[in-house]
Amino acid sequence: MSAAAAVVLVAFGAASVVACGSDGDTSGPSFSERPTPPLTDSFSGMPPSALASSASEAVESARASASSAAASASAREASRKASIGAEIERSRRKAQDALKDVQGRGNALDEVALTGKPRADTGGVTTAVVTITNKTQSTASYAVQVDFVDSAGKVVETQFVGEEDLAPGRRRQPLVISRQPPEPVLTARLAKAQRY
Repeated sequence: MSAAAAVVLVAFGAASVVACGSDGDTSGPSFSERPTPPLTDSFSGMPPSALASSASEAVESARASASSAAASASAREASRKASIGAEIERSRRKAQDALKDVQGRGNALDEVALTGKPRADTGGVTTAVVTITNKTQSTASYAVQVDFVDSAGKVVETQFVGEEDLAPGRRRQPLVISRQPPEPVLTARLAKAQRY
């Protein structure tokens, strides 16, 4: 067989194979590739989601903000209490200084009244409400001395309270709290009241 005849025979055979496998369709092979399954050997759970990651960051940020806000509020409250405490102490010292040279019981006894608070409301601590009313026609400041006495009338403790720049006709009611233990029971007594 010649080389030309062999080439014709091979070409005819290839055409037959293509024609037989395609039912007359000569556009290409009729099979389709199957997708390769994913490799799961090193797979451990769900892949990270951008939404889950963002939500986690938002939660952490909110926790940090809440913690910071709580610390800030606590610091503000501590500062406020310290400021109130400092103002009360300043007022107490000023009242004590104003009463230092007062002879007798002072010039404002008729403008100051003293009432006790129920011990059930104060945890057993002796507490007095000092009612100061400016009955004059001009702004005035007041200094008050409250003595806490025992059942025999002996002064166990002395406290001072004051009100500054009280307008005419206005009234204030500061508290005076004994630093003594609940027992023995003490009684608050108005010792001096000075308008200045």
